[in-house]
Amino acid sequence: MNKQNKIYIAGHRGMVGSAIKRRLEADGFENLIGKTSEELDLRNQAAVHDFFEKEKPDFVFLAAARVGGIYANDTYRADFLYENLMIQSNIMHAAWKSEVKKLMFLGSSCIYPKMAPQPLKEDYLLTGLLEHTNEPYAIAKIAGIKLCDAFRAQYGCNFISVMPTNLYGPNDHYDPKNSHVLPALIRKIHEAKLNQESFVTIWGTGEPKREFLHVNDLSEACVFLMNHYNEPGLVNVGTGVDLSILELAEMISRIVGYTGAIRRDLTKPDGTPRKLMDISKLKSMGWQAKIGLEEGIRSVYGEYQKKMTVGS
Repeated sequence: MNKQNKIYIAGHRGMVGSAIKRRLEADGFENLIGKTSEELDLRNQAAVHDFFEKEKPDFVFLAAARVGGIYANDTYRADFLYENLMIQSNIMHAAWKSEVKKLMFLGSSCIYPKMAPQPLKEDYLLTGLLEHTNEPYAIAKIAGIKLCDAFRAQYGCNFISVMPTNLYGPNDHYDPKNSHVLPALIRKIHEAKLNQESFVTIWGTGEPKREFLHVNDLSEACVFLMNHYNEPGLVNVGTGVDLSILELAEMISRIVGYTGAIRRDLTKPDGTPRKLMDISKLKSMGWQAKIGLEEGIRSVYGEYQKKMTVGS
C-alpha cells in the first residue's frame, strides 16, 4: 500500500475496523473510505456492487461482521450465519468485479475444531467438529476463508485471510448478554464494586483457557500482513499466551479493585475448553504482539470508566 491508494475499511466503526483506521491514519494514509450500516447495507448485493463500482477502492479490509459472545451466538444462530455469509460474499464478489488490488478477510479463532490439539495451527482447519454454541458464526468464517482461496485460484485475486484470537480494546461492547467474556467481566466486576456486592458469578466452571489480543496489536498485524503476505490459506494472529476464565476474572478484580468472591454458575456452558493460537507462522515473518494483557486491561478499564462517567 502507498499513501495515495484508496482503502475501504468495511466495519470502520467496529472494534477491529476502527483500530485499523486509527493505525492507517497514524501512518499517514488519508484516502480512507468507510460507510455506516445506515449508508450501506452490506447484506444487499446490489448496493454493495454499486458502491464498489462508484468508489473503486484499491485495497479492502473486510472487518464487518455480526459478532457477539456465547449467549448471542447461541441465541441468534440463523442471524449469525446468514448475515455473515451475505456480508463477506457480497464484498468479495464486488471486490473481484471491480478489480481490487488486494483484500484482507478478518476471521476468528472459533473456526478451529472444539477438540483440536493446542496450540491451534493453521492446518487444523476442518479436522474436527466445531463448538456448538458458535458453530453458525464459525461456519460463516470458514466459508469466507474458502471463498478468498477460491477467488485466488479461479481468478487470480490477491485475497488473504487473517484469523485473530479473542480481542479486546477501544470500541468494544460491554453489554452483559451480547458481549465477549473480557468486556462482560469488566462491566460485571465494575458494577459489583460500585454496588458493594459480596460476589460475582461467572459462566461455567471457569476452567476454559483463552488468549486475548489487544485490538491495537491486531491492527498493526493487519497492516503488516497487507504489505507482506500474499499467499492462500490463513494466518493466525495472537499472543501465544493464555489463561483460564477464572484467572481472567481474578486479574480484572485486581485491576478494578474489587475484593468480593467469584462464584461459578455450573448450569451455564463453558464453550471450547481451550483456544490458544500457534503464531509461529506470523512470528517467522517478523511480527509479534507488544501489549501485555494486564497492561491492556488497565488501559481499556480506564476508557470504560470515562465512558461510564460521561454516560451518567
